[in-house]
Amino acid sequence: MHSAVITKVYSNCVQRISPITLLQHHQFHRNHHLIMEQNQPTVGGVTAEVLKGVVSQALLGKFTAVFPKLFKCQWKTYEGQKKFYANFSTDCIDNNSNMSARKFCVGGNWKMNGDQKSIAEIAKTLSSASLDPNTEVVIGCPAIYLMYARNLLPCELGLAGQNAYKVAKGAFTGEISPAMLKDIGADWVILGHSERRAIFNESDALIAEKAEHALAEGLKVIACIGETLEEREAGKTNEVVARQMCAYAQKIKDWKNVVVAYEPVWAIGTGKTATPDQAQEVHAFLRQWLSDNISKEVSAALRIQYGGSVTAANAKELAKKPDIDGFLVGGASLKPEFVDIINARQ
Repeated sequence: MHSAVITKVYSNCVQRISPITLLQHHQFHRNHHLIMEQNQPTVGGVTAEVLKGVVSQALLGKFTAVFPKLFKCQWKTYEGQKKFYANFSTDCIDNNSNMSARKFCVGGNWKMNGDQKSIAEIAKTLSSASLDPNTEVVIGCPAIYLMYARNLLPCELGLAGQNAYKVAKGAFTGEISPAMLKDIGADWVILGHSERRAIFNESDALIAEKAEHALAEGLKVIACIGETLEEREAGKTNEVVARQMCAYAQKIKDWKNVVVAYEPVWAIGTGKTATPDQAQEVHAFLRQWLSDNISKEVSAALRIQYGGSVTAANAKELAKKPDIDGFLVGGASLKPEFVDIINARQ
C-alpha cells in the first residue's frame, strides 16, 4: 500500500501533492472539480472518498473505465451543488506504471515569439481542446512572459524556460537562474538547443553544467542534442550525439527528471524532416548508448523526443516508432495544429 494521498482544488484546477494519484490515470478538464480526501484503510484495500462536481456522463464513463473497482457510487448534494460521490479501491492502481511505459511527452518551444495577445489565444486553444491524457505537455515560453502564460495555460501543462545559467546568482548580466524560473512558476527548462549552441557558442561542457545546476535546483530538463547537415552527410551523426550525451553524462547522475530531445539541426525550421525511419535509427542508437554507458534501467525509462519541423501532417507516423517518446515542436506549437501533434498517439 502506498502512503496517503491528498489532492486539493486550487484556483479551479487540480494540484498534485503525491505522484500516485488519480490524475496519473486520467487528467480531468480544469473546470471539473475533484477533491480526493485522505485515504482510509478498509478490508478491501486502501479507499478514498471522491467528491467530483460538474461531471458529464461521458466523463463519468471514462472515470469508471479507469477505475473498474468503483463501488458505492451515488449523486449527493455537497456545498450546495449536486456532485458525484464514490469510494474506490486503489488496488486497481498500477504503482509501477511509469516503469513499464514511457509517457509520451510533447514540448512546445515558442522561441523568441509571442506577445500577450497571441499567448492568450494559444492558451484559449489549449484550454478548450481535448488533449490526450496520456501525453505530458510542456510549453517553452519566452522568459518575460512565463508568469503571464502560467496564469492562462491549463494547470496540467508544464512550463519551461528556454535557457538558464549554471549558477544561482551573481554578476551575469542578462542571464536567468533556475531558481528564478521556479520562483515564477516554471518547472522545466530547455537546455542545449542547437540555436544556443550555434548562435551563442554554447559548448557541450557549459550546457552540461547548466543541466547539472538546473536539476539540483529542482527543475526538470529537456536536454537537446543533434547533428548538423554537414555532420550527417559525413556519416558522423552517431559520433556527434554520443559526444553530446557524454558531456551530459559527466554531470547528470540522476536521470529521472531529464528528457532528451534529438533535433537534427538540418531539420529545424527548414521544412525538412527526418523520415520516421531516420529518426528511429538515431533514437535506437541513443537507447543503446544509454544502456551501454549509463544503465539498462535508465535506457528503458528515459524519454527521447524528436524535434525538427514536426507538424500535424507527420506527427502520427513519427509517433508510431518504438523509441520516439514525444516531440519538441517549434513553429507549429504557436498554431492550432499543435493540438493534433499533442494527440498524435490517439
